[in-house]
Amino acid sequence: MVLYLNDHRFMYELEKLSRLFLPFEKFVGAESTEDARNSQVYIIAELTYGDDEVGILTELKLDGKHEKREKIVAIKRDDPDEFTVCERTVALMLFDCFKTVTGYSTPWGILTGVRPAKLLGKLVNSSSETEALEYFENALLVSKEKTKLCLECNRSERSIISRSRPDSFSLYVSIPFCPSRCNYCSFVSHSVEQAKKLIPRYVELLCREIKETAYISKRLGLRLQTVYIGGGTPTTLSAEQLNEIMGTIKENFDLSYLDEYTVEAGRPDTVTEDKLLAIKQGGATRISINPQTMNDEVLKNIGRRHTVSETVEAFDLARKCGFDNINTDLIAGLSGDTLESFCNSVDEIIKLQPENVTVHTLSMKRASNLNKSCTVFDSEEGKIAESMVAYAYQKLSDAGITPYYMYRQSKTVGNLENVGYAKPGFEGLYNVYIMDETHTILACGASAVTKLREPGGPYIERIFNFKYPYEYIERFDLLLERKSGIFEFYEQYGLK
Repeated sequence: MVLYLNDHRFMYELEKLSRLFLPFEKFVGAESTEDARNSQVYIIAELTYGDDEVGILTELKLDGKHEKREKIVAIKRDDPDEFTVCERTVALMLFDCFKTVTGYSTPWGILTGVRPAKLLGKLVNSSSETEALEYFENALLVSKEKTKLCLECNRSERSIISRSRPDSFSLYVSIPFCPSRCNYCSFVSHSVEQAKKLIPRYVELLCREIKETAYISKRLGLRLQTVYIGGGTPTTLSAEQLNEIMGTIKENFDLSYLDEYTVEAGRPDTVTEDKLLAIKQGGATRISINPQTMNDEVLKNIGRRHTVSETVEAFDLARKCGFDNINTDLIAGLSGDTLESFCNSVDEIIKLQPENVTVHTLSMKRASNLNKSCTVFDSEEGKIAESMVAYAYQKLSDAGITPYYMYRQSKTVGNLENVGYAKPGFEGLYNVYIMDETHTILACGASAVTKLREPGGPYIERIFNFKYPYEYIERFDLLLERKSGIFEFYEQYGLK
């Protein structure tokens, strides 16, 4: 796809908008409108500035179809709102071209951001709830259903965010190992068969990093609010290894202010009584058991080695071990899944009475069998996924499990969203804190990213750990040196 844009301030947003319809397309820049029009497929967005107005042209040629829009916007180039107004106008015009050519319209309209509920919250704070909702629906073309979802999530998120203080932080611990690799996964995780020999040394060094991180947090007087051990699949480790890691956390961090402690016990086939007891005794208050589907054939399609019956057994065992806050994940749009099958998965999950349910939409960049060259977004596939998430919303809400947070990813089937649902009082606090970037996240382990939040302010600084377990092990001393950046960051704000 050839793209010509004479004002490059709008390049980033227009590429993101175009990927709503052309998720796998590579964009190549053109030198002029003439060069672009010599191509078989192209996008043109051209702005012409006058004294008191801006002329905007958008043009799209795709699959032999051609659409063109022109508009005059009465605004001066030095107006403080000029960029926002022109960017939105160009996006709306190009969106209309795509909609006409493809016959497809995303329920999120021209909104491409990761955190739509956060944006809605900002609009509510700066104007009113009524005006914010009208802006979402009329200016951004977000559907009434998605606008309502944003409002529900924003209300819940605000309540959770208010619990955080300027000196609060969360701890994330990465266990990047899994029994096998799912075919949709893009996370840095390694199958046990490939990486088994790395695990003992990895656990040893991870505990060292946890101790160093605890020392830093104590020196700075930070207050630990949530702990999240994720992956990968933490329960790939043995009960003894889980004991070692969680014991290190308990011995070195002040847990007296802790509101939540989550461990992902993701794969049902890794859940055993001794591991669950180790997690419980280690201080966890919340676990995740994530089948992704309650259809055995779909489980085979995505490379899972467990069955639906094993999911039910894992839930029963977790209840027996005393867990009263269990999250489970489902994914809409998996290979071979149908609307009927997905609806059955929702119904079966509700029967298990989890406290949390997270409904993801398949991100196609994760699926090797979907990451293929295609011209236009599959609108039929998108409509089915939309029906799936709509069913989940209705059935879970009817069961008293309501939306509390959400986020979006690029290249999802149907350009849809990921939503966390919970029974009242069981909302996943860490999920909200990390998505909102509410406070500092100190992270340990391979591929973990420490996010340092300015106390009482918006600035975020990141410190990246090495990505792969073997690299984490080989360059561990350098990793610890990087951690000194946490002190340097907080020194700016009077903490040492």
